[in-house]
Amino acid sequence: MKKIFFFLTITLFSANFIFAQTKKVTSSASETQNIFPKSFDNVNDFEKILTPSQKTTLDTTLKSFRKKSLYNIFIVIVSSTKPFSNFQEYTESLDKYLANDLKLDPTILIVLSKELRQIQVLGVDQIRYKLNDDQTKEIIATFAVPEFKKGDYYKGLEDAVSQLIKKLQ
Repeated sequence: MKKIFFFLTITLFSANFIFAQTKKVTSSASETQNIFPKSFDNVNDFEKILTPSQKTTLDTTLKSFRKKSLYNIFIVIVSSTKPFSNFQEYTESLDKYLANDLKLDPTILIVLSKELRQIQVLGVDQIRYKLNDDQTKEIIATFAVPEFKKGDYYKGLEDAVSQLIKKLQ
């Protein structure tokens, strides 16, 4: 009798162990929604490197530019790109999420990480005649990076955004 009870107990526990699901399987769309926040402003400082007044000033500048020109510039500051394997993959996924899931259609997306020491700028094809990749890289290298090296991330972003706006007007 003890052997039968022992056998049944082992069988029941092993069946639960074999059929147990340890990781929830989700589609890539819902997985992306879990990674990124459900709402975004024009300036999103998840790394907390800007003061509230700096963030508000940049956000106001970008919103007024959007009203005048219909170009939508987003700045996202992050400390990590997990679970993505690299910064570019994170930026491209975020751009798709903003455009497809949130319907925000960023014209230019600036993703910055002080901790990772990286910046990436994505722009839509419709602005290439006004602002191409080489011009964007030059603006970042000339106006943003020197200020970032000094530790003034607000000044770097403000200068870079001003130059991008000049090119798009």
